[in-house]
Amino acid sequence: MKIKLLLVCITLSTSLFAQDGIKLNQKDISVSAFIDGTILTPETSGKSPLVILIADSGPTDRNGNQQMMTNNHLKFLAEGLYTKGIATFRYDKRIIKQMKDRTINEQSIRFDDFIKDAQDIVAYFKRSDAFSKIIVLGHGQGSTVGMVAAQNGVDGYISIAGPGRSIDNVIVEQLSQQAPGLKDNARTAFDELAANGSTQNYSEGLASIFRPSIQPFIRSWMRYDPALEIAKLDIPVLIIAGDKDIQVLPSEGEVLRMAKPDATYTIIRNMNHPLKELKADDDDLVNQKSYNEPRRPVIPQLIEAVATFVKK
Repeated sequence: MKIKLLLVCITLSTSLFAQDGIKLNQKDISVSAFIDGTILTPETSGKSPLVILIADSGPTDRNGNQQMMTNNHLKFLAEGLYTKGIATFRYDKRIIKQMKDRTINEQSIRFDDFIKDAQDIVAYFKRSDAFSKIIVLGHGQGSTVGMVAAQNGVDGYISIAGPGRSIDNVIVEQLSQQAPGLKDNARTAFDELAANGSTQNYSEGLASIFRPSIQPFIRSWMRYDPALEIAKLDIPVLIIAGDKDIQVLPSEGEVLRMAKPDATYTIIRNMNHPLKELKADDDDLVNQKSYNEPRRPVIPQLIEAVATFVKK
């Protein structure tokens, strides 16, 4: 995993075309001063279900992209669900807007800000009464954000490639596999950060995680244990993992499954973290290359799994 006021106006209403040529009924809307996004609403005779898509870590936009990393996984997921008669709302994380406005202050960012944005979106669409049901779907970091937001009375929750443990434990485990010499130092630094609010006890190799300006954010994120949060949900839950995910291993999904035994749990073969389909024998280099392949579609089995759950 990378160590990454209400509706004010409808800014754009258009009919666009998906990658496969399907005409889309699309609107760009602002839900608050921090939230700009795109809603796709299928042409149906009655109300359609709505899935709110919450992005992974980092400055990620509504399509699932970051600067220097374009793969459109959230865009393609939304368009795939559209073909199944399911509406979606996907949005830029607030830091995208802050970067554009040059108002971003890394030291002031908190994990709770992302949760509040997701809660505001849920509240807005609940008030609109325009959809038959509301489902929250979170990817990666957005999985933890989403499971807290889903405690506000929605109809279902979906975790895709979501961690099952607090972020400090996930990172320490990753380091044990990828850079074992840094594991103990990271554990000490995390413990000091949790206890004292800051840490200086980290090696240069861990500076991207523990640089002073980001420590308040990391500390706020550490306070959320996904296994505890998902257990609070009394709604239908779908947990999805990909067996080609090299960022969030399927074992994290198993942790969530154990915490929520009545959830539906699916491991999608050959799906990686940006939700793309790989071949069984593709190596990590091919896997990483797909993070910057904007025309490669998301794996069809993911769309089917999500649509089946939403329509139950």
